Amino acid sequence: MKYLKFYLVAFLIILLDQSLKLWVHHHMEFGTAGEIPIFGNWFKLHYTINEGMAFGIKLGEEYGKLILTFFRIVAVIAIGYYVYYLVKKKYPQAYIWCISLILGGAVGNVIDSVFYGVFLEGNASYYPSEEEPWLYPWFHGKVIDMFYLDIWQGYLPENIPLIGGSYIFLWPIFNVADSSIFIGVCIILLFQRKFFVSSTETTQIAESSKHHGNNTTVGT
Repeated sequence: MKYLKFYLVAFLIILLDQSLKLWVHHHMEFGTAGEIPIFGNWFKLHYTINEGMAFGIKLGEEYGKLILTFFRIVAVIAIGYYVYYLVKKKYPQAYIWCISLILGGAVGNVIDSVFYGVFLEGNASYYPSEEEPWLYPWFHGKVIDMFYLDIWQGYLPENIPLIGGSYIFLWPIFNVADSSIFIGVCIILLFQRKFFVSSTETTQIAESSKHHGNNTTVGT
C-alpha cells in the first residue's frame, strides 16, 4: 500500500489527461474555429496537436519522432522505478507526490506518441494532405493539446537586442499531462532544500539506528 498510493496518483492523472484528450478529439473542431472560451479571451480550449517536444520543438532527422518517442518511454520507465526507490528509501512524501505527478504526465504524453493515429480516426474538421496524413504509424503519434493561454502577441521594440522588431506570439498551448509535469517540477524547485535536507536527515537517522543495532548485537 505504501507504494500503491503514489502510483494511483499517476494513474488518476493519466485517466484525466486521456479522457479530456479523447473528448476534445471527438467533440471539438480543429483549430481556432472550435475554440471554447473559459475565462474571457485569454484562457480557452483550443484543439491542436504537437508533434515535437515542449513548445513544439522538433527533432529534424527523418527518424526524429521515433527517437523522441523511445526517449519518452525510457524516461517513463526510469521515473516509475524512481518512485519505487524513493518510497523504499523513505524520502519525504511531498517530494514523492511531485515525482508521481511528473510520472503521470509523462505517461499521458507517451500514450499519445505511441497510439495516437493508430486507434483514433481523423477529426472531420481537419483535412489532411498527402504530406501530412492524419493517421500516423506506431510510435509516430502527435500529442493532443487544448489549454490555450492567449497572453500577448505583437511587434517587439527595435531596440531589444537580437529579437527586436520581430513579431512574437506569447500563447502557450498545453494539456493535463503538461500541467501535471509543470506543477510537479515547480513544487520541487520551490521546496528542494526542504525536500533534500529532510531526506538526508532521514538517511542519517536510519544509518545511525542500524549502527547502534549492530553494536548492541556485538555487545550481547
